[in-house]
Amino acid sequence: MRAKVRGTEIYFDVEGAGLVADGATLRDKPVAFAIHGGPGSDHSGLRPGFSPLSDRMQIVYFDHRGSGRSGKGDKSKYTLEENIDDMEALRQHLGVGPIVSMGTSYGGMMAMAHAIKYPQAVSHLVLIVTAAHSGIIERSREIAGVRGTPAQKKWVEDLYAGRIDTSEKLTTFHHEMGPLYAVTFDEAASLKRQALAKYEPEPLNRAFAPGGFMRSFDLRPKLGAIRVPTLILAGRQDWICAPEFSEEIHRLIPGSKLVIFENSSHSMRLDEPEGMRREIAAFVGV
Repeated sequence: MRAKVRGTEIYFDVEGAGLVADGATLRDKPVAFAIHGGPGSDHSGLRPGFSPLSDRMQIVYFDHRGSGRSGKGDKSKYTLEENIDDMEALRQHLGVGPIVSMGTSYGGMMAMAHAIKYPQAVSHLVLIVTAAHSGIIERSREIAGVRGTPAQKKWVEDLYAGRIDTSEKLTTFHHEMGPLYAVTFDEAASLKRQALAKYEPEPLNRAFAPGGFMRSFDLRPKLGAIRVPTLILAGRQDWICAPEFSEEIHRLIPGSKLVIFENSSHSMRLDEPEGMRREIAAFVGV
């Protein structure tokens, strides 16, 4: 399905019924937006991890502008600000009230920025393996320098130099970096996931290449304004959004809850999916 909003088309899909039987009446389930990472990735990688929650919440998946199955349009609008305004326009297009905002990695950055700008639009905020500022660039270089193979170290430098400039290169990046992204990396399963995904390098480079918007990204001064219930999930082994960044978010968002999964890297949905879902369900109260 596609929503024509803000001069582009946002691809979205919905999993789970909105109404469930509750005795002699029907009850609305919470609506959750599952916000993918990247930039330049798509929503497909989130489905295996979040899908079992669809019996408790109605889940809306969507691809960011310029990514996946969404419209491409003006490349100068591949920015965090445009992404969050698109997300809010999609929420209004669907006619739903305050959402459970579940953001992973760059999606978590979007979720924080959206909750700051549109506080009335969010009921619960779930931040998964994410960070609030551009310090992740140098820190991930350091971690990859210690843990990575020579090939992986080169991929990290290519990422931050803007040299991943084709979909094929981006697909190969995700596969070859897989052992850093997931403690439980499985090569055959990774190849299947990459075959399903639709990667676009332009949004990635607009974010991380020299001069990209992630180079000056910093939400820390505004995090104290977030007042919705917030759950922060981090992976102890995460190489790109190390747990120290989640600990920092926890200190800055009043009343937030932090859970660090000891056996997870950046792909928590692969490493400890049941624990991730258990924490989210308990937090939302479903």
